[in-house]
Amino acid sequence: MTPDQIQTLRLLCDTIVPPLERPGDTDGFWARRATDVGADQGVLAMISGMPPEQQAGIAALFDALAANGFHDAPGPVLAAITQASPEAAAGIGALTSVILLVTYGITDASGHNPFWTTIGYPGPVDPGAPAAEPEITPLRPDGDVELEADAVVIGSGAGGGLIAGRLAASGKRVIIVEAGRYSTEADFDQLELAAYQRSYWRGGPTPTGDGNITLMAGAGLGGGTVINWTNCIRTKDHVRQQWADEHGLTDVATPEFDKHLDAVWREMSVNDRCSEFNKIHEAMQRGAEKLGWSFATVHRNWDEKRHDAAIAGHLGFGDRSGAKQSTLKVYIEPAVRDHGAQVIDNCRVDRILTENGRATGIIGTAGSAAVIVRAPIVVLAAGALESPGVLLRSGIGGPAVGDYLRLHPCTVTMGDYGTDMRGWWGAPQAGLINEFAAVEDGYGFLMESVQYTTALAAGSIPFISPEQHKEAMATFRNNGSYIGLIRDRGHGRVTLDESGNTVAFYELTDELDVRNARRAIEAEIRLHHAAGARRIQLFAHGLAAWEQGDDLEDYIARATSVPLRAGGATLFAAHQMGSCRMGADPATSVADPRGELHDTPGVWIGDASAFPTPSGTNPMITVMALASRTAENILGA
Repeated sequence: MTPDQIQTLRLLCDTIVPPLERPGDTDGFWARRATDVGADQGVLAMISGMPPEQQAGIAALFDALAANGFHDAPGPVLAAITQASPEAAAGIGALTSVILLVTYGITDASGHNPFWTTIGYPGPVDPGAPAAEPEITPLRPDGDVELEADAVVIGSGAGGGLIAGRLAASGKRVIIVEAGRYSTEADFDQLELAAYQRSYWRGGPTPTGDGNITLMAGAGLGGGTVINWTNCIRTKDHVRQQWADEHGLTDVATPEFDKHLDAVWREMSVNDRCSEFNKIHEAMQRGAEKLGWSFATVHRNWDEKRHDAAIAGHLGFGDRSGAKQSTLKVYIEPAVRDHGAQVIDNCRVDRILTENGRATGIIGTAGSAAVIVRAPIVVLAAGALESPGVLLRSGIGGPAVGDYLRLHPCTVTMGDYGTDMRGWWGAPQAGLINEFAAVEDGYGFLMESVQYTTALAAGSIPFISPEQHKEAMATFRNNGSYIGLIRDRGHGRVTLDESGNTVAFYELTDELDVRNARRAIEAEIRLHHAAGARRIQLFAHGLAAWEQGDDLEDYIARATSVPLRAGGATLFAAHQMGSCRMGADPATSVADPRGELHDTPGVWIGDASAFPTPSGTNPMITVMALASRTAENILGA
């Protein structure tokens, strides 16, 4: 960035979050601007980590703003450019979200943001000393290295971590290759932006290639199980039957699969005794009861002995208490400690090696070092966003690689209840409404709550004007949010860009999915209303909130007519599935019903990309049960 472009960025930050006069501004919330907390430097750091073509596009946008007189009349010029050019509007909208995310998430040396005082967020909780010392010393080569093993596992999340543990316990020499870093409780500072950089795929919220959906995925040893919200739901019978009848996974619909579900449930210490309700969950339950809808307490993979509800509220940033029973803690650490497994972290797998049509290992890159692992068993479990990339770069897997990507796209609504909801306290998901889980043809949606955040929330709340957005943040403590998690029948695709990196594309256009998304929006609004919300906001561009006294039916009609794409409703997806799916037909699936590639013996799919269709539930337990089944198949091969 040139000095002029940096100055434009600074001005844009303070145009989005400007100083405003407000009587009684005792802590300076209204007078404070974005650059007062260093938002410009935070945004600049994020831009510097983007691909060169994105950096060039942002620089060109800054140049266009300056050329049109932005420095002399920021507000009018910004409005004029936004109205005149859809492309510029999209770019400015994306930058606005980033500026808001950084402004309300960035912290000083003491781990505090001055905006939090009015927002009502107390910040990180001091849990005392970390729960344990690190149990793993990853291999981090400073030069090219070639290793041998009986099995190499690419990725270490819900599926890969479990399979590595099972294979190591059976006596096999196992090497785990993970693109992210190994982190322990001592590394988890409960800070949102730092957590995104440390533990999330591509540094945090990342849009699909078409901008339609914001993706959230884990990265690091233990994968998503280290930072997910611990909502444990067993695979539904109708989904199991569909996988058996339509995709050839016949045993999944029998008691044989129950054994895997039961084992995972037990090994992960799943219970419903660490799911206290905060005021958001109380409102959810109150609204559900008034509407006559189902309501259940969430089961979670959590150690009761280490449980602290205040610390649990930060678990999406990494659990410092040691209570979270991730695959890292339950399977990977014992595999290393007790069975001699090795871990290579910060290593990107470039491709799978084959000889005479069979797997022989992998080649990857750790820093500047080439890493080769020779092994006759390759377990691909890099996640549904990256596993297809490994296969595509390797030229194996068949025509369905990357296809049938399912995302469980989520709509989001926020309700203002007129009192401090203390959403930062307690597990993010402690209550569940499954009234509409199979509302039509086995498809529907779950209603759940979300992790408390200041940054992601600020970047997601619809931005209509600087004044309106600051008002929304000033009253943020009074709000609670619900999502409608849709079991999608339609699907997207993962491809490679010119640099060989994965890009996901997804359009929510399937007729049934559109109906269910609109049903979810309506249900979320009615739930807030029944629970006593005085203001309700669908996260959607340009849609004003419902205020107490407004016509509720009119608001529902307007909210359910918002386009379900970029520029319309804000959609999130934390569950990526199906892009290397199992099935009987090599034309429409990548792996056979056992989990082994149709075209390359020795390569097994071990993550959520193996799902034939979406689970319709938080997928961790299903991923792990399938992985347990796959490990059994590997050992029996």
